Amino acid sequence: MQKNKALVLLSAGLDSSLNLYEAHFQLDVVLALTFNYGQKAAHQEIKAAKNLAAGLKISHKVVDLPFFADFNKSSLLVASENIPTGTNVDIHSLEVSHQTAKSVWVPNRNGIFLNIAAGFAEALGVSFVIPGFNAEEAATFPDNTEDYMKALDHSFSFSTANKMKLKCFTTSLNKTEIVLRALELKMPLEKIWPCYFAGARWCGQCESCLRSKNAMEKAGIDVKKYFGEVL
Repeated sequence: MQKNKALVLLSAGLDSSLNLYEAHFQLDVVLALTFNYGQKAAHQEIKAAKNLAAGLKISHKVVDLPFFADFNKSSLLVASENIPTGTNVDIHSLEVSHQTAKSVWVPNRNGIFLNIAAGFAEALGVSFVIPGFNAEEAATFPDNTEDYMKALDHSFSFSTANKMKLKCFTTSLNKTEIVLRALELKMPLEKIWPCYFAGARWCGQCESCLRSKNAMEKAGIDVKKYFGEVL
């Protein structure tokens, strides 16, 4: 039976990496797409995404979006703005998480990404575009939700001739469940890059690192085995 074609949005974080692996086993992934929009972690994200895609023999493309610099808002983009770290982050507090979400919010990022991906998908005859969303972050990021995906599917039914749809394997999962599934699929966790920075190792202090660390520890993983003393 012929598998449906898919395109994966790959930032090389925990969520998008698992979606790449799920799609690889369940669909025919014709392209993994990574965006360079001037984010502070761009260098490491692109490097990790290329390695993950190559490991599965999946074609990989980097799309540069320099105009994001004109948005001049997010701490992920603006050099003078500090990304929340350490005591300014509390992944167990919804109130604090709402505040940190405001700092790292990039104007219409997922909307722009997914519309660009839809263009590639139509050109390539792809049925599904696969983002990396999760239930944990959907609590503070409305563009990570099932409702958002349904709204875009409705939009794409008008704007794409092939009426491609979004599909995400992790929308209803929290980070711990994602890690457990990654272990089942033998996904190389040491090759992902969930950090908001582009240092030699994970910073271990930003919200993305802390969520990944928490999930891995709950899944019974010796974090130092993968990432040394940084966490």
